[in-house]
Amino acid sequence: MDRMLYIAMSGAKEVMLSQANNANNLANANTDGFKQDFNQFRAQHMEGPGWHTRTYALDERPATDFTPGAVKVTGRDLDMMTKENGFIGIQAPDGTEALVRSASMHVTQEGDLVNVNGDPILNEGGAPINIPPAKAIEIGDDGTISFLPADAPNNLMVVLDQVRMVSPDVKNLEKGLDGYIRSTEDGELPQAPVQLVSGALESSNVNTVEALTNMIELSRKYEMQIKMMSTSKTHAQKSDSLVKLS
Repeated sequence: MDRMLYIAMSGAKEVMLSQANNANNLANANTDGFKQDFNQFRAQHMEGPGWHTRTYALDERPATDFTPGAVKVTGRDLDMMTKENGFIGIQAPDGTEALVRSASMHVTQEGDLVNVNGDPILNEGGAPINIPPAKAIEIGDDGTISFLPADAPNNLMVVLDQVRMVSPDVKNLEKGLDGYIRSTEDGELPQAPVQLVSGALESSNVNTVEALTNMIELSRKYEMQIKMMSTSKTHAQKSDSLVKLS
């Protein structure tokens, strides 16, 4: 009975992990630019000498869904998103380059251009963008950043920099445990002619109805594993009773 108990216990643990992944997707249904994670179960044979007499369930996250989300028009000058398979380069907290499909930006007191999480937006050379005191800031379709100096005597915009934009194959992208999307390709990704849309953000691609359905299904799977554990206990008690009678 111990084999049945351990298999059921392992299955319940893996269902909990899958439920946590599904709950994370559902919690970010309203997070702009969020990409949901796929989840799947597979059979894992117990390694060792002899025959494979036990097979455990294993939960894993095979990939991330990079399907574009809906376009949300904001009308804000510092909101932008990319079209098709383009990505914007930002600097993650660990100093590496991460990729996003949209960014709601603002300028800090030091003049750094950052997104809503405080991550610096990178220019075409891979360096953080710094903007001098300005009356207005505009971002073109090609990522060109223009600004109107605070002390300008006229209304002529000055070209400052260009946003770093790349177009990698989504098969070579992965989401880390910190939630940032990075490229697995060797070397630095080249700047690509990606088109930007200003005044709009890309919504999350999480399907809330599907996520809620998965939550119910996983809850039932967890209950099934718990019932198996209870059944294993009942069988063990009956076996002990038979041993005592003998």
